[in-house]
Amino acid sequence: MQVCEREADDAQRIEKLIHDESHAKRRDRLRMVLLALRGWEAEHIAQALSSSRRTVQDWVYRYRDGGIEALLKNRHRGRTPWLTPEQHAKFKQRMLDGPTESEGVCTLRGRDASLILEREFGVKYSLNGAYQILHRVGLSCLRPRPRHEKQDPQAQEKFRDEVAPLFCAPCVTSSSRAAVASAPS
Repeated sequence: MQVCEREADDAQRIEKLIHDESHAKRRDRLRMVLLALRGWEAEHIAQALSSSRRTVQDWVYRYRDGGIEALLKNRHRGRTPWLTPEQHAKFKQRMLDGPTESEGVCTLRGRDASLILEREFGVKYSLNGAYQILHRVGLSCLRPRPRHEKQDPQAQEKFRDEVAPLFCAPCVTSSSRAAVASAPS
């Protein structure tokens, strides 16, 4: 390939970048350019680095047109997220604050998170998307069962002591009664 150094010490800089790079694909891209600068043909570079000729050409042309900086820039992949990192933090805090009086529930669920995202942040997420956002901000969709504001610990204790034993006593069936009646005394 016919490619020349854009600056006088580019080959040495690329060698240093190759030595310092821990990501294998980025290291191979730098090697493609270095080998092209040393006069290798695209087919031979592709064979040596187990790549396609077109990939080698793309990266060498990228260097030719933009220099070393063009090799180091990462291209943005995918669409831009609907929520900014600041909005993620606000959403997390909103979920940690719990339900408001107007929501009429004692705990927030996934459907409530989806509604909050739509009302307060202006983005519409499905239920599955709301769960993914909860996971992304470090929250679990499972929480301990909430305590209702009207619960009475004394009434619960009374129920446990007086009423629950009546329902939890071992059942006496007709066959066990017959066994007790026929047993020798």
